[in-house]
Amino acid sequence: MTRVGIGYDSHRFAAGGPLVLGGLRIEADVHLDGHSDGDAVCHALTDAVLGAAGLGDIGALFPDTAAENAGRDSIEMLGLALERVAAEGWLVAQVDVAVISEQVKVAPHREAMRSRLAAALGVDTRDVSVKGKTNEGMGWIGRGEGIAVIAIATLKGRLTPA
Repeated sequence: MTRVGIGYDSHRFAAGGPLVLGGLRIEADVHLDGHSDGDAVCHALTDAVLGAAGLGDIGALFPDTAAENAGRDSIEMLGLALERVAAEGWLVAQVDVAVISEQVKVAPHREAMRSRLAAALGVDTRDVSVKGKTNEGMGWIGRGEGIAVIAIATLKGRLTPA
C-alpha cells in the first residue's frame, strides 16, 4: 500500500544568524523566526509524513505553546514524528521538497540537505529531492520577508497491523 502527504510551512526572517534549513546551520545574517529552531523544511516534511499516515500535523504533536518545544531541533521533531508513523506500519519511500525564497539560495546546500534529510528519514539520498525556487519578486516572499516550503512524502506499508 502507498500513501502520499503534503506539507507546507513558512517563516519570517529575523535579524541574526545562523539560518537553520533542511537540518543544516547555514551562515547568514538572518534566521527563521519560529518557536523551535524555525527549520521550515523539516516542519513541512513532518507535516507531509504525518499527513500521509493520517496522524495529524506538527502543531498537534509539537504545540508552540509547550515550553519544551522552544528552540527545539526540528530534525529531532521529524524523528519523533517518524517513530509514530513507523508504529502505524509506514515507512518513507521518498520525499520532494521545494524551498521558495528570494534571499536563501538552496543550490550551494542542496547535497548536504539531501544527505542530512535522508539520514533522518531512513532513506537513500536518491529518495530525497530538494529544490530552490523564487517567487519572481512577488508578494511577501518576493520582498524578502521570509520563505515558504512545500513538501510531499510518499509512504509505503503497512508493515504491521495498526
